[in-house]
Amino acid sequence: MKNCNAPENRTTRRILPVACAAALAVAFTVSLAQPAQANQVKPPPVPANIQVDAEKNKAFFVGHAVGTQNYVCLPSGTGFKFALFTPQATLFDDDDKEVTTHYFSPNPFEGGTIRATWQHSRDTSTVWAKVRPADPNIPGDLGDSSTDPDFVEQGAVAWLKLTVTGTEDGPTGGDTLTKTTFIQRLNTSGGVAPPADCASPADVGKQRFVPYTADYFFYEKQ
Repeated sequence: MKNCNAPENRTTRRILPVACAAALAVAFTVSLAQPAQANQVKPPPVPANIQVDAEKNKAFFVGHAVGTQNYVCLPSGTGFKFALFTPQATLFDDDDKEVTTHYFSPNPFEGGTIRATWQHSRDTSTVWAKVRPADPNIPGDLGDSSTDPDFVEQGAVAWLKLTVTGTEDGPTGGDTLTKTTFIQRLNTSGGVAPPADCASPADVGKQRFVPYTADYFFYEKQ
């Protein structure tokens, strides 16, 4: 008996490869589009003195920090003041995956000077950076730090622009952070040490670990 389904089977065999090829093409296009979209890091508006030159640099990486600003009470002038001895924070991406740790450490490119440090969680590339302080010899100079109330919420640590002073690949060649030129600390909340806890000789040596959150934006050359 003649197989009446043969033409249908042949047609199906012709359609399936075409359909599969089309599906693969769509999936490939989507996979290409996703990283491109993910790389579009857009920092918020910031005070003029902590802006990064957008003609020469672009943001390529952002981490949302959760941690503490760690202080110790020390003599200062005729009084006493909390001094920051290290931040201790973990940075997460938009999917709540850990991407970077943040702390202070000796910078080998400045003879061991203690600097703010970020280390990538996967490839262990590391970057060190510093904040330019205000220059007292330049009237109106604010340095690279801002507590402008139009941007920074009350009781939050300052917004910062940090200039990179050293970078290092991870031991297996990881280089995610080694192209960094500047880092901004923005959208801060909390982190300010309570001044009442550091007001007398009896308070010297006291430590306070103050919770804070912030967004750190990493820039590279255009």
